[in-house]
Amino acid sequence: MRLFTAIDMPRDVQSQLSALVDRLRPAAKLSWSTVEKLHITTKFIGEWPEERLDEMKRALGKVSAAGAIRIAVRGLGWFPNSRNPRVLWAGVEGGEDLKSLARATEQAVHAIGVPLEDREYIPHLTLARIRERGRLDDLVKTVTSLESTDFGAFEARAFYLYLSRAGQYSKLGEFAIT
Repeated sequence: MRLFTAIDMPRDVQSQLSALVDRLRPAAKLSWSTVEKLHITTKFIGEWPEERLDEMKRALGKVSAAGAIRIAVRGLGWFPNSRNPRVLWAGVEGGEDLKSLARATEQAVHAIGVPLEDREYIPHLTLARIRERGRLDDLVKTVTSLESTDFGAFEARAFYLYLSRAGQYSKLGEFAIT
C-alpha cells in the first residue's frame, strides 16, 4: 500500500485554483494536476504493509497539534527554480503550526518504522509537472500578468491518511487537529 497524510482543500480554494489552471493550461503543454485531487501533503509514507494498517492508524491517532491550523494558498513558483523548472506550484502558508503538524506526523510514523525525510518540509500544491523542456515563455508571461495569486484561506481541523493507487486517492482515516 502506498500511503501519505494530507490536509484537504475546501471547495472555494479549489475553485480559485481551477480558474487559474484553466487560464494557464493553453500557455504551455504540461502535465497539469487535477485540481479536485490537490491536497497539502504533511507526510509521504510510501509503501506500507496492509497487515500493519491498524498500527499506522493508531500511530497517527496520537499526533497532536495546537488546534486548528490557519492556511492560506498564495503565490506561484517553480521547483527546483525558474531557470530549470520541473514543477509549477502554488504556495501554502501555514506557519509554524503546519510545520509542527508535519514534524509530529513524521515522528509518529518514524516510531513504527517509516524512514525520516532528509529534506526540509516545504508545503505546496503541485499544479503541473514539466515532462519535456519546451518553451515556457507564454506561461511565464501569463503568470507574471496575473492580478492576484491569492487563492483563499481556510482553517484545517483534520488531516487524513490516504492510499494512492494508480493515480486515485482513497481516504483510509481521519484525524482531528486538536
